[in-house]
Amino acid sequence: MKLKHRIVSLLCAGTLLTGLLSGCGGPGTEFDGTNKSSGSSDTLRLYIWGEYTGDEIIENFEEEYGCRVIMETFDSNEMMYTKLSSGDSYDVLVPSDYMIERLLKENYLQPLDREVITNFDLLDPAVVGLPYDPDNTYSIPYFWGTVGMVYNKNNVDYADLENQGWNILANPKYENKLYLYDSERDSFMMAFKALGYSMNTDSEEEINAAYEWLCNINNTMHPVYVTDEIIDNMINGTKDIGIVYSGDAAYILSENPDMGYYCPSEGTNVWSDAMVIPKNAPNPDLANEFINYVLSYDASYDNTEEVGYTSSNAEVAADVYGEGGIYEGNEAYVPRSDYDKDEVFRDNEYLRQRLSELWIKVKAGSTANG
Repeated sequence: MKLKHRIVSLLCAGTLLTGLLSGCGGPGTEFDGTNKSSGSSDTLRLYIWGEYTGDEIIENFEEEYGCRVIMETFDSNEMMYTKLSSGDSYDVLVPSDYMIERLLKENYLQPLDREVITNFDLLDPAVVGLPYDPDNTYSIPYFWGTVGMVYNKNNVDYADLENQGWNILANPKYENKLYLYDSERDSFMMAFKALGYSMNTDSEEEINAAYEWLCNINNTMHPVYVTDEIIDNMINGTKDIGIVYSGDAAYILSENPDMGYYCPSEGTNVWSDAMVIPKNAPNPDLANEFINYVLSYDASYDNTEEVGYTSSNAEVAADVYGEGGIYEGNEAYVPRSDYDKDEVFRDNEYLRQRLSELWIKVKAGSTANG
């Protein structure tokens, strides 16, 4: 789901190793492609987004708990779901909000041990009690943020952003100057919000209206659909407006002071990725210890410093954003909260299938009636 701002540079340096294993007291071992657990109580199997951990968090946890962490990475919630539903076993997963809701519906998760997770009180209240798990019985937030627009302050009129919101993407002044994130969920979210609808609607009339809105953008504004490359391209000012996750926006703004970040008043997606324990986890006791450790100040700071997304630890987020922090005053780092038009994605199978079908047609240049 989320872009990681260091992926591009790491790839260029040739240092990105997918499925790296960190072994206690050693240099680490490459993941062998299997998930067969030895059943050992000193091994933790972690399945997480690529480039989503700090430089020292795994090594420090191994040292403190006398264990080994086997880390495997995924690049989509659906990839993670396929592995889990096929019977592969992990101790800790870090999926996104709507996927956690799906896993709960399908009975894949076990309750957390809140007696072990004593750092729960360190969480930012903004990410406690979200709709997919209102009592945090099964999940603990890891990172969170919003989806918004990074814009070139020299070329984009701020009044246009305020007056038009998401509809600025249809303003002829910005034709051929747009990056859209290649994601049906995020793109339809923009369309739903621009039209005044919930991004979780399953009304066929509203879905078709959003499809027409996106077809108009595609066929008249000629946006470029991107994923990871948007980060470097917006830093370089290649386009004037780009749809970006807030953590990547924070990095872009830190690298190019001409860039700003804007969340439209019509509302946006407030997302969260959270730690959960599958029912078939080989080592749930160590899994609870790991979740508690990740919430600690040092581990949370290490994570947000390296990855750039907003920490779920309230004190860490405040320190990073505050005076002397690595993202001091960065408008993209601290997500908007308690705004009544912002929403969290919910799991809806019908909507998921319809958006996937229609997104292919949008990018193919189909007309709304085509």
